[in-house]
Amino acid sequence: MDSEIRHILVVDDDTRLRSLLQRFLRESGFYVSTAKLASEARHLMRQYQFDLLIVDIMMPEESGLTFLTKLREDSDIPVIMLTAMGETEDRISGLESGADDYLPKPFEPKELVLRIKNILRRTPAEKTENGNCLDLGLCLYNLQTKELMDKQGGIIHVTPVEQALLSVLGAKPGQVFGRETLAEMLGAGQSPRSIDVQITRLRKKIEPDTKNPRFLQTVRGKGYMLLAMKE
Repeated sequence: MDSEIRHILVVDDDTRLRSLLQRFLRESGFYVSTAKLASEARHLMRQYQFDLLIVDIMMPEESGLTFLTKLREDSDIPVIMLTAMGETEDRISGLESGADDYLPKPFEPKELVLRIKNILRRTPAEKTENGNCLDLGLCLYNLQTKELMDKQGGIIHVTPVEQALLSVLGAKPGQVFGRETLAEMLGAGQSPRSIDVQITRLRKKIEPDTKNPRFLQTVRGKGYMLLAMKE
């Protein structure tokens, strides 16, 4: 799989399983968001770009199969179906509805990760409108190598959390990310308050005037967004 960190959405009404998958997938190097219902999943998909969905078939209000059928009307995002049912008919129904893969419960998490990587290896990551590099005025951030550089080519040190913030915000320039959402995506003990602290530190590295940030902006009452200059 390429070096781009992928964002996965887990859709399952089982709270325990959602939590376990979120933790395991984060430890495996993915950004992870979760939803317990199809309606919640659609709401998140209107806000964020995901690289792959993991969807349970048996959910209240709307089944995973119905959700997938509607999704396939206008999206070809990779989908892995999960279900407690192991019958061949159910597996065929999922695949016929447009699933890329199918995994019956219970399953080994390592197998799920292997299946995810196999699918993503065949699916190019979304690129930003500016390519692999974000032009931040006095510096550049390479989304591929995760390096922050000044315009003379010198490396500016950033911590792993700062790299993750730049990668998440930089993947969708101009899109607002809530503090809670960023904390959830970054994991590793992050909280909305710690995100504020990390943003303040990061501004010192990329902003000519931290009191009037040009690139890493606060959207009052909503969160943060990153604006990059067009090359």
